[in-house]
Amino acid sequence: MAKLYIDSDKYGDQAGSPIVEAFHSAIKDIVRGKLDESGVDWNSFVFDKSYDLISAEDMRRVEKKLLDAGHRYDFSAVISAQERPDAHKPVEGIDGADKDWTLEHADAPSGEADENGRALCGVGDNVVPYPGMTSGIARYVRSTDHVMKYLSQGVPDSTIAVIDDSGGTLTAPILEQFSGVICMGGTVRSHLGILSREYGIPCFMNAKITGIKEGQKVEMETNAAAKTAEAYQTGFEMTANIWKFG
Repeated sequence: MAKLYIDSDKYGDQAGSPIVEAFHSAIKDIVRGKLDESGVDWNSFVFDKSYDLISAEDMRRVEKKLLDAGHRYDFSAVISAQERPDAHKPVEGIDGADKDWTLEHADAPSGEADENGRALCGVGDNVVPYPGMTSGIARYVRSTDHVMKYLSQGVPDSTIAVIDDSGGTLTAPILEQFSGVICMGGTVRSHLGILSREYGIPCFMNAKITGIKEGQKVEMETNAAAKTAEAYQTGFEMTANIWKFG
């Protein structure tokens, strides 16, 4: 079977998660087979024959094989799971019916309440440092329905938006009305991080939170240093705290 450049490129194929490795392996097998079938050299295949020989249906078969084996994707935007529930893990708490539901991260730190009723409930990567703390009322913004409601009714004062991910695109129409943002995904250089910085809105990305209920008062350590590119590159933990009250 044909050899690919990546087979001997020691820098180009870093090990990923098992599911990523499974995808990569299946796609490489398709490319090897199609290259053999083409009977041409690598350059001719890449810049000519591959357009006809490798199809979207080939990629769909790879995905179907993984889904048939029981794999389900984690979603970065709730709409992905709503549009393809067969391919994603179930979305919990999206309808807001359970007022005690909370967005949970397995690695979120927590602590007992102090004399002022303030308890540690998470950390995040601070986008921009501000002179003091930022406090407000936590409100989950997880779907287009939430955004449409706030567009028509207005965003309540002192709202700290709590977002799963893909927040820049989702919340752009109402972003400037937030007092702060806590987003479970991304980095300080993600779309939401950049937009919040330009609007002057305190924002934590890559947050790990636990026990924050809808309507609960929270406080963000927005006077903490912003996480640097070097910290991301080296894996250095450089987080700011999040507390809840009550």
